[in-house]
Amino acid sequence: MLGTQLRHLLELLDGDVMKIYSELGLTDLRPRYVPVVRALRSSSGLSIRDLATALGVTHSAASQTVNQMAKDGLVELRPGSDARQRIAQLTPRALALIPIMDAEWAATEAARAEFDAELAYPLSQLVAEAIELLERRPFRDRIRYEGPAAPG
Repeated sequence: MLGTQLRHLLELLDGDVMKIYSELGLTDLRPRYVPVVRALRSSSGLSIRDLATALGVTHSAASQTVNQMAKDGLVELRPGSDARQRIAQLTPRALALIPIMDAEWAATEAARAEFDAELAYPLSQLVAEAIELLERRPFRDRIRYEGPAAPG
């Protein structure tokens, strides 16, 4: 139930941000792209691993997002110092969108702060606390399954 609720909450939040992007004519932009652009904007490129660390997401999540951004023409990928490493850098198209993204980011942050203030507990603080707790003690360690074993 919790997972379903969290996915629905994210759908509501991201869905409305997507509507704003659509109204601005930014049909290829996704909410998950903006933190990547913000991380890459002042660099000549970052490895997927460094980008994942900067964003606080898994390597897989960063890789999937960057690959989709490459398909949408917002990042270019080039080989890194070894064959396994890929470096992501913004395209001229992405650089041209930065002023619009910055304005949208500021408006979104203001809306987030207003939303947090209306809640009994600020959602951003609660999510950060939940992440911290689960990084210290993963959810799988909290589950105490005592039932029968799965058939072998």
